[in-house]
Formats: sequence, structure tokens, C-alpha cells
Amino acid sequence: MRLVVIGVNHKTAPVALRERLALVGDDVNVALEQIETFTDGSVIVSTCNRTEIYALVPQNPTHQSSASQISGSSSSGSQSVDSQAAESAEQSLSNFVSSTNVSAAAMSNHITKIKTWLADFKKLPLADIDPYLYVHRDTHALTHWLRVAAGLDSMILGEPQILGQIKRSVHLAQEQKVLSNQLGWIVDQVFAAAKRVRNETQVGAQAVSLSFAAAKLVTQIFDDLPSRTLLVVAAGEMNRLVATHIAGLGVGRVIICNRNPERAEALAAELHHPDRRIEVHPLQALPQLLSEADIVSSCSGSMDLLIDKPMTIQALKRRRYQPMLMIDLAVPRDIDSTISRIDDIYLYSIDDLQHVIAGNIEQRRQAAVDAELLVSQLIVEIDRRFQVRQVGKDIQQYRACTQGQVEKLLQESIAQLQQDNTSPEDIITELSRRLTQTLTHAPSKLMRKAAREGDSDLLDFVVSGLQDAHRGH
Repeated sequence: MRLVVIGVNHKTAPVALRERLALVGDDVNVALEQIETFTDGSVIVSTCNRTEIYALVPQNPTHQSSASQISGSSSSGSQSVDSQAAESAEQSLSNFVSSTNVSAAAMSNHITKIKTWLADFKKLPLADIDPYLYVHRDTHALTHWLRVAAGLDSMILGEPQILGQIKRSVHLAQEQKVLSNQLGWIVDQVFAAAKRVRNETQVGAQAVSLSFAAAKLVTQIFDDLPSRTLLVVAAGEMNRLVATHIAGLGVGRVIICNRNPERAEALAAELHHPDRRIEVHPLQALPQLLSEADIVSSCSGSMDLLIDKPMTIQALKRRRYQPMLMIDLAVPRDIDSTISRIDDIYLYSIDDLQHVIAGNIEQRRQAAVDAELLVSQLIVEIDRRFQVRQVGKDIQQYRACTQGQVEKLLQESIAQLQQDNTSPEDIITELSRRLTQTLTHAPSKLMRKAAREGDSDLLDFVVSGLQDAHRGH
């Protein structure tokens, strides 16, 4: 398959090294342009947890032989031409049997070249990074890529963000015109297989982060999300993540209450969407705004309660007792815990969410077993499709090469008919001999090689194939 993966991730390298090897912004464009010069296509995936290069190593030069090698050569006699044609046919048949795999030595050389390039590009000694780099080849590389895309190799098992990051990396490779047809075909197979893993197993079904768990609660309690209002109390990092997840569900209105107006405005800009109303208010306006919220997420770091029981009861009255979901991520708490006893209030603390997450992580681990089994099956299917796809190209190349040899010998015979006094019968007889010698040389030599090396499978394949061909005639 010629696919190779070289990289580091959160399992193999400390964060300090991952930061130094990260390829972001313009670095990726330059890197793709440079790596194209010694690969047959590449994709670079670089996140906070991994930097990986997916590339196709070039084919062996001998694989490029074709009829043009014969037609461009000079002929000092029929024996020389027959020998060249036979050698070309032998190479074509060998390619037909062996597909496009490169030798182990060639693969190792290209892997070393990519490693050296990466070290030079990041201005780091190769000896410093080589112990942390992992390398996967051919179907092992394909398996790794699928596991990454399906979230099975992530720090948070089953997380969906990595698939989007890979898609963005592929899109960038397409824009840079470094995604070859064959690598593009492999990418399509990986995306389709990753979708099946996520659809046919439960590996990504359970919430395993606070922000994701909060968003799942929203979908379990409310429908018609465009008509719902989210109240964000404090615009710190944790609340930013929660607000991003909940707003991404399609909530139609977001109210941000924060002491610092600059931070609130920054969050408002991040959550901006044409179909979403966003308002920014000072924290003092919280009592008046509480009744307008269907969903409340609070994480302020305040030492005092921000939402107490009387404030909540008053808000419920103004809402005509429509249900409210309150998520308190603060330690100490922002929301009075006794509010949970009020009807129509669903209050979850950070401890509640972490308890849910702990159970969900265990469920994901169990689902990961099914996902790994499915990955193994899908890799076999992809490899079979690849072989079928590739053998068609090899057959086409072999036929083209053979047709070129026949055409050359035929033209030489026609020229001899026009110039010599040799009888047509003798010329046709000679043409038949040369064609037979040319077209049987390759399979004969291949059979001798298989017998000499004890490769009974290859010998049986060639012999039975030739016998079937003769019976077909």
C-alpha cells in the first residue's frame, strides 16, 4: 500500500516536545510543499495531542517500465529487440503479481528521509526526537489512521473532535495540491470506516467531559432548542467550553453576565452566529435576567452564592413555572444546593457531572472492545478493495506493455516485407517465433524463480493462470 505514518502523540512524547514539533499556520503549508518533493502525497495532522505525517512513499523506479522503454531503444538485431521486449514483459508481469508494494529497504530509506526532514524543518537534532517517534507502515499505518479518526487513540476515548481536525488537514492538503489520487482514495476509505465505527458502536455515545455532559443534559431535558435561552454566569474558561457546546446545539439566545465586560464581549464574539441573539450584561443584572433563562451555567470563582433560593422562586413565578436546568460548575458553589428540592428545577453540581462521566468512561471502554474488532474487519475490507483497485491498474499496464511489444514486432515485419526478398511465409514464421519467445519469456522466468525460491503459491498461481488462458482459447 506504500502508506507510512510517522509522528508523536500524548502517549509517546511529553507536552514540551509535542509543542516543539507542532506544525500550525503557515508552517503546515510550507511543510506540505517541501514533503511533496519526496513523497507521492501527504497529509499533516497537528493538534495539541499529536503531530503526524501520513504519506505515500514513491514507487520503485522499476515499476514505471512500459512499452516506451522498448520503442525508444535502438535495435541491432532481432535477438537484442527480443531480449529487451522479453525483459519488459517480465517486469510488467512481475508488477502485475506484486502490485505496488515497495521493498523493505526502500521503505526504510524513505522513512529515514521523512524523519530527517522533520528534524531539520523544526531545527531539532534527529537524535533528540527519534526515540519519541512512532512509525507504522502499510496496513498497520491504515489501522492507526482509522483508530485515530474513530477516537480510539485519543486522550479522551471516543472524542469526536479529532475526525474534524483530520478533515481540515485533508482539506488543506487538497488546497496545496499534495493529495494524490491514491492517497485521496485511502482518505475516503478512512472517513467512511470511521463513520461506521461511530455509528455501529457506542464508543462515542456517552459524555466524558464536563462540557459535553452539560450539553447532553440539555438535549435530554429540552426540545425546540432555537426557542431556548442560555444564561452564562461568568465567562471563564470552563464556562466558555460549556457555552460553546450548548450554543452549538442550536440555542437561539445567549445571555452573558460577567464582572469583566471585555471577557464577556470576547465570549460573545466567539459564540456569534447569524441565527443566535447574544446579549452581554453586568453581573449585577443577574436577578432580573434569571427568569428569562431556560438553561443556566455558572462558574464564577466567587466565595458567595450568586443564585439563592428566593431569587430562584421569584424567577420561576415570572416564568410561570416552566422548567429550568441549572449547572453549577463552581467550587465553592455559585448556586444554593437546596434549590434542587424545588419542583421544575434541575440542578447539577460539578460532582454530579463527574459522577456521570466516570460511569460513561467505563461504558466507553467496554464499547471500545467492539470498536477495535470492527476496525480490524474494516481494515481487511479496505485492503481487499485496494488490491482489487490496484490489480486493475496493473492489468491495464501489462496489456499496454504487451500491445506495445506486439506493435513494434509487427511494424518491423511489415517493413521487412516491403524491403527484403524474404518470402512472406518466412517473415510470418519469424514473427510468430519472436512473439512466442517474447510473451512466454516472462512467465517462464517467473515460474523458474518461484520454483528456485520454493514459493509454491506463486508457482501455482502462474501455472494455473496460464493453463486457464490456454483452455479459454
